[in-house]
Amino acid sequence: MGNLLSLGETKAMPIETTFNLPLPLPSWPQSDTNGTGFGSGRINLGGLEVRQISTFNKIWAIQEGGPDNRGASFFEPSPIPRGYFSLGSYCQPNNQPLYGWVLVGKDVGCIKSPSLAIPVDYKLIWSSENSNLKQDGVGYIWSPVPPEGYNAIGNIVTNSRDKPGLDKIRCVRSDLTDSCEHASIVWGGDGINVYNLRPTSRGPQALGVSVGTFTTEMGGTSTPSSSTMSCLKNSDSNLSSCMPNQNQIQTLFQTYSPLVYFHPDEPYLPSSVSWYFNNGVLLHDRGNESNPVPIDSNGMNLPQGGSSDGLYWLDLPSDKGSKEKVKKGDLQSSETYLQVKPMFGGTYTDIAIWVFYPFNGPARAKIKFINVNLGRIGEHVGDWEHLTLRISNFSGELHSVYFSEHSKGIWVNSPELEFQDGNKPVAYSSLHGHAFYPKPGLVVQGNGGIGIRNDTAKSKTVMNTGERYEIVSAEYLGTIVEPPWLNYAREWGPKIEYDIARELKGIGRFLPGKLKDAFYRIMKGLPNEVLGQEGPTGPKMKSSWNGEERV
Repeated sequence: MGNLLSLGETKAMPIETTFNLPLPLPSWPQSDTNGTGFGSGRINLGGLEVRQISTFNKIWAIQEGGPDNRGASFFEPSPIPRGYFSLGSYCQPNNQPLYGWVLVGKDVGCIKSPSLAIPVDYKLIWSSENSNLKQDGVGYIWSPVPPEGYNAIGNIVTNSRDKPGLDKIRCVRSDLTDSCEHASIVWGGDGINVYNLRPTSRGPQALGVSVGTFTTEMGGTSTPSSSTMSCLKNSDSNLSSCMPNQNQIQTLFQTYSPLVYFHPDEPYLPSSVSWYFNNGVLLHDRGNESNPVPIDSNGMNLPQGGSSDGLYWLDLPSDKGSKEKVKKGDLQSSETYLQVKPMFGGTYTDIAIWVFYPFNGPARAKIKFINVNLGRIGEHVGDWEHLTLRISNFSGELHSVYFSEHSKGIWVNSPELEFQDGNKPVAYSSLHGHAFYPKPGLVVQGNGGIGIRNDTAKSKTVMNTGERYEIVSAEYLGTIVEPPWLNYAREWGPKIEYDIARELKGIGRFLPGKLKDAFYRIMKGLPNEVLGQEGPTGPKMKSSWNGEERV
């Protein structure tokens, strides 16, 4: 009876609890930089030192609108370490446990003008005074007016109509800031939308630093592409100063290495690259197709560099028995291949975990209540898929995981992940296609109940990505020797020559008219990677290698 709600009592919002990883963080191996490197809690961006604060005082909340119509809550960082100053408030939807952070800043002795300055005024950009939505009191969102030569990094929220004190927040010198854009929507209602902010330019070499603050857009419902707010910029010449060293990478990966569950009916499992090469896979070259050559176990004789130009490709052994063996893969030999790279100006580490499958199986379509096998559509030799861990360089905490899903993917924050064996996130590999998903079940790639089936389920076949792995790239370390196969730029499988339109017509001929038209339209809009007409290129040729993950 103690768990029953009293008459008129409302169910607690998820945000009223705070998210923590299942287990406390381990002690990271010692840094190379005398206590100021990875996991030290502070990062010098070049005259501005920042800390990541994830403890807050709630200022105001609204209980309606936004994701799941659960509203949002607005916070100020607290406590702030002595000598540091707030750069803006934090907000989050109420449909998740409290999970987030903002950066606070400290001037560390610039030879120019100070890194931080108090605003000259505040501008009231919105209040909830006239809102009919359920809320805790009244909330006010203020935008700081920066002095000349400085930029505002975040807004501030109060529960009083009185202007905040000028000393409540700091603006940042312009040369220490970068442009930013709206990311996901946090809350919307009563003529205002609230968005998370992220740097406009993102990638291993990009200097923009996320601050954890938010921005607003008055009127309208579309997400703009830019913001009048700024983010921070790492102007330190050594972007890698707070990146993990090799020992720390190994500890991080042992802590967070995902568990990958395969569908119980999955016949096409991963293998190591060396197993693939050692079991008869051949290198073909255009103009000499009748004389393919075996490949060294580490790919030493693969052509290096170049581009996806069709001059070379890999293919399965010609012998039928060997071909079928290789297509099934070898889970016992399988390895994961790690690319470690800085993100957000070196304040985060991305560990991309690449998994190789010798063969991608045929696709299946869902057409309303009808399931259709698509024959050879979707089949291709060689299949590279990946997960990416995004880890805070302040603390070593896992922030989110990227799940690659064919040509794009999704980021999932830690509170929404499934964990097992401590802090290891769980991923599910789709039947035949091997796309990764954070939860089991069916995902249809298409719309209107028509599209490619992606079936996932938990089975006894599971891959612990941390059992056998190799760091194949961490350019900032300068000590990792990349394997030759990583710089093979051509396809890992042959181009399949067939008339896709004819194949689809043969499959759809038994469908009713309206379903047939919708089926053709959706199937033709899918990328070649899904339709299986070409073998894929390797990890280093993907756009995410030197950039941000595609969503």
